[in-house]
Amino acid sequence: MTRVLLVRHGAVDGEQLDAEGWWGPARDFAPLSAVGVEQAREVGRRLRGCGARRIVSSPMTRALHTASLIAAETQLPLAAVEVDLREWLPDSTLTWRSAEAFAAAEDFHRHDGEWPAGETRTWEPQSSVRRRALDALHRQAALDATPFIAVCHGMLIESLTETTGIEHCGIRDLNLNHTTHRPAIPFLPQITAAPRPNGDRS
Repeated sequence: MTRVLLVRHGAVDGEQLDAEGWWGPARDFAPLSAVGVEQAREVGRRLRGCGARRIVSSPMTRALHTASLIAAETQLPLAAVEVDLREWLPDSTLTWRSAEAFAAAEDFHRHDGEWPAGETRTWEPQSSVRRRALDALHRQAALDATPFIAVCHGMLIESLTETTGIEHCGIRDLNLNHTTHRPAIPFLPQITAAPRPNGDRS
């Protein structure tokens, strides 16, 4: 049995990003607020002695900031960053603004997380979130079957646990042996690559 302790990140400070006009995916640059820092430290203290051996994290700043503070409190290594533990994607074009992201979330919940039959949306279906999250967690379990902490995001935790209202730095327990992969719609960002300057091979 591999036990995973799913932890949502702490509250975020978007003040600088608001002032500078950042939007869409750039909002993921935001660190934790002072409240979020204390939430992360508190959950770290709660997780001392929980039996976990390491921490893995989403690549998003708010999750990494939370994971680093939990690591400091628990003295557990922050062992891996898993891209597939990222938050739900509200728009595959990566061009959304806050109002559009909120509207996408409302539509997501209105349709229980899946596109209506015969229709498509730009937001990521819950089955896709669950599939990629389980892929990431099973990859980590294959490396080391001991319990671990996974710092990630509310919509992702909802997709794995079938619960709602995940509070900042809330903890949910997951037994990977009791999980199954559901059929998922492959979902990747739809980006048109800009032409590179002559000689640019980066």
